[in-house]
Amino acid sequence: MIDQTTYPELEAGTVPADEMTLRPENNYVNILVLRELESHAVFTTNGEDADIATVPLNPAEEPQDYAPGLMFMRKQTGSDRRFGKALQRDLGLFEDGEDACTMQVNEMCQDCVECILYGSAASSDEGSDVSITSRVMYDTAYSLRDASVVIDEKFQNAPGDDYAKSAEATIREPDFFEPGTMFPSVVTLHDATPAELAFVLGITAKNKRYGATTSRLGRVNNQILGVYAGSEEGPANLELTRGTIGRLVEDSETDYDSLTDVVMAETLAPSRVANYTQDVFEDAIDVDGLDLQRVSNETVEKLLDTTSGDELGDVLVEQRKHSRAFLDQAE
Repeated sequence: MIDQTTYPELEAGTVPADEMTLRPENNYVNILVLRELESHAVFTTNGEDADIATVPLNPAEEPQDYAPGLMFMRKQTGSDRRFGKALQRDLGLFEDGEDACTMQVNEMCQDCVECILYGSAASSDEGSDVSITSRVMYDTAYSLRDASVVIDEKFQNAPGDDYAKSAEATIREPDFFEPGTMFPSVVTLHDATPAELAFVLGITAKNKRYGATTSRLGRVNNQILGVYAGSEEGPANLELTRGTIGRLVEDSETDYDSLTDVVMAETLAPSRVANYTQDVFEDAIDVDGLDLQRVSNETVEKLLDTTSGDELGDVLVEQRKHSRAFLDQAE
């Protein structure tokens, strides 16, 4: 069983399952994640060109810009939702003959834990005219290094079957993010129950594929750096990215003498990046006076252990009862 009685630390930031309400309150759980590519990945909007932004590195001082590659918010939530729905099917949480839910916008079941947590549009079926607002929030993540370093344009020659052939037209491939690219990121739960938190932690820890053509590309390691609960959201992804870059420059054990040295580096050490990302997040809590407390590593490990076994199925079956009662309030 996963509830506030089992984990008193979660009394701040979550709601009891039997007190889920349609009226939003200020309960937030922030999951701090470092996403590191373990293979090439394609993150595009138009299907070909990588998403890139131009942002200031030190906006409070003399302007200095860089152009990070973006892991757009939809690239994260779409992949996590697909994984969450598949996870429910694997656990046998749908009754015999019941539609095992889908990612089709107007055909979601609106009855499973994933639909009621991540949100869904009104169904095209008669009588299912309620839209559910997501209580899991993502934001666009920014690469620590410049797009010119982490993105590579790859071209492929048109095929031919002669031993010797003249130059022929090429087929342009999408922009590829290189392995080793890292994105500090925060997943925020709003008015979630402890069981819903465990569900999202399980998805975050287990999901490995993001972006386009995930059957061949886009393997990602999601390293959970910490869980923070309280009455407000933590710092934004861009703030974390800027702060982590600054900490790498300040590190006397590295050879980075400037911000440019970091964002143009060929590689960055994942362990240093992870430590500094966590430091920046926690320093922001102190400096900005945010009402957030770190959930102990022991509690996070126990929640993750629950999601790795059959116990998660029992947890989600119980949570589904409360989720249905929550949705019934809208009728």
